[in-house]
Amino acid sequence: MAVLDKIQAKALSVQLIPRVEEDFARRLNLTPLQLSVGLITSNNDDATYVAVDHATKMADVEVVYAHSFYAGSKHASGLLSGEIIAILAGPNPYEVNEGLKAAVDYLETEAFWYSANEDASVAFFPHVISQTGSYLSRTNNLAVGTPIAYLVAPPIEGLVALDAALKAAAVSIVALTMPPSETNYMGAILTGEQPACKAAAQMFQEKVLDVVRNPFSGI
Repeated sequence: MAVLDKIQAKALSVQLIPRVEEDFARRLNLTPLQLSVGLITSNNDDATYVAVDHATKMADVEVVYAHSFYAGSKHASGLLSGEIIAILAGPNPYEVNEGLKAAVDYLETEAFWYSANEDASVAFFPHVISQTGSYLSRTNNLAVGTPIAYLVAPPIEGLVALDAALKAAAVSIVALTMPPSETNYMGAILTGEQPACKAAAQMFQEKVLDVVRNPFSGI
């Protein structure tokens, strides 16, 4: 593997419940019109968060649950667990199935991580979303359709790169995950005009690579 090679996320299990049992539906806080749910696990949590947000733009579904597992996919509880579970709800099996298909397609063809060194022991996620769907909009108090830069990296690489990204473009932080997170990465969501989000993500990438090349540049 070379620097900036793509690292593809992988769905581990995708399941459909055509009609949710009533007690379970109450626990999921489903509305009376949300009769069906779909569940997805994958080996990468942040790629899945953006993938299920994409699903809300492609089908009549809502993300009703999404949570990372602790310690990352290498320490998963089982073969199909990975790093996250997400649940989509919709009015019928067709819509939920369409949402699941959209999520898996985006996960495996768009939501790429990148290697920051030749053995991919450092990886990062400089992802730009031109228009948020309902999930990332709701969880970050944004209007649907807002441009964002979704940035994730290991702790020191990511925090230094975040500072550089903020200085490079007219963007602001709407969410910041300081390390340690469930998977021991840092993460930030920035918003601004779409060109600014792209410029911020580009600078984030450049600074992550710089820190990896020069881990002791501060002394």
